[in-house]
Amino acid sequence: MIAFVSGPVAALAPDAAVVEVGGIGMAVQCTPNTLSTLRIGRQAKLATSLVVREDSLTLYGFADDDERQTFELLQTASGVGPRLAQAMLAVHSPDALRRAVSTADEKALTAVPGIGKKGAQKLLLELKDRLGAPLGTAPTAGARAAASWRDQLHAALIGLGYATREADEAVTAVAPQAEAMEGVPQVGPLLKAALQSLNRTR
Repeated sequence: MIAFVSGPVAALAPDAAVVEVGGIGMAVQCTPNTLSTLRIGRQAKLATSLVVREDSLTLYGFADDDERQTFELLQTASGVGPRLAQAMLAVHSPDALRRAVSTADEKALTAVPGIGKKGAQKLLLELKDRLGAPLGTAPTAGARAAASWRDQLHAALIGLGYATREADEAVTAVAPQAEAMEGVPQVGPLLKAALQSLNRTR
């Protein structure tokens, strides 16, 4: 079990970071929220969870232990693998997920790509006694994401090495796509679209 990785950030991609640990580059899958806090060349410490499959070893990285623990608890529900668990954390903070489950908020769960109404109902039942009660008074995920997708996207582009002006233009370019999304704007697809728009203008 690799509990965390710590070292300078060697590279950033839309869905992953490479952290140099003892001369070895560790590829870590991260949510857009986590990636937006990283900068190439700067020190980083990410809580991690190693997912072992017959044909792969994948390291998932998180801003803190609470996110990592929530990621692992989500996978105890049937039908939830690491990719869906990570998608849930890309849309909701751990506390927002705990609040959604404790209040049986189907709408919050269906805001996650890949979760329909029946899937949300099943998850609410299975996770009810596993995630625990909300810890704080964080805003609802919908309000949080609606207010912050621009900031998250802008920070991720800066972290990838783009100038502030380029990041501003890319955020403006994908704004119509964000507004067209149902529910909470998804930063992952928006980041890919922003990168495509930047490649076209270069």
